[in-house]
Amino acid sequence: MANDTLEVTRKALLSEARIDVAHHPIRLTLSDGDLVIEGEVADVAAKKLALERAAAVAEVRGIVDRLRVAPAERMGDGAIRDLVRDALLAEPALAECAIRVSVKQTWETVRSLDSAAGTIDITVSEGIVTLDGNVPGLGLKRLAGVLVWWVPGSRDVINGLGVTPPEEDNDGEISDAVRLALEKDPLVNPNQIRVSTRNAVVTLQGQVPTESECEAAEFDAWYVFGVDKVINEIRVRA
Repeated sequence: MANDTLEVTRKALLSEARIDVAHHPIRLTLSDGDLVIEGEVADVAAKKLALERAAAVAEVRGIVDRLRVAPAERMGDGAIRDLVRDALLAEPALAECAIRVSVKQTWETVRSLDSAAGTIDITVSEGIVTLDGNVPGLGLKRLAGVLVWWVPGSRDVINGLGVTPPEEDNDGEISDAVRLALEKDPLVNPNQIRVSTRNAVVTLQGQVPTESECEAAEFDAWYVFGVDKVINEIRVRA
């Protein structure tokens, strides 16, 4: 049964061309009944699609995600940590959040506020950035995650930020977060793009002048926490 589950999952991954297992091999194993999926894929779209295809296999009860994304630039954890720190410090929407970074297993405060609206703790290990703490809104949680994905050396983002007070998540929240990401991206004109979400599947529509802007907009949507799939219907003007 175990071998059958692994074989069915391999075929599911092969069926999605964007995962491209020929150039980015993915290793599948079973551990205590859970599927362990590991390897380095080309981009965040391939990572999320691989997890989606694996989760759709009926025999898979749970998934241990060890997929990493090939970074735009290889760099050490210290350099990644500094870039993440600077990105979060520079974001006006996060100005009321205290920020700490983990350096050699010691917490260093980089922004302390007497009446902070939230706290963000940053840890980096082998290119994997983990965000912990609490922020005052789902939109801020998602924005922080997008900012980290934009850091060139990031190989994965584990967004463990809590939201205080708690908010109910829905497709409208996801759409708002995608629109905010597009607005923050200097490579994208958000006024040219329409965003809609249904069951965590984001659809992008509109027209842009270049392929690079079309691609940047799609990846911005993939970077948003909670997005399972992106359908890119943006047209590039001739």
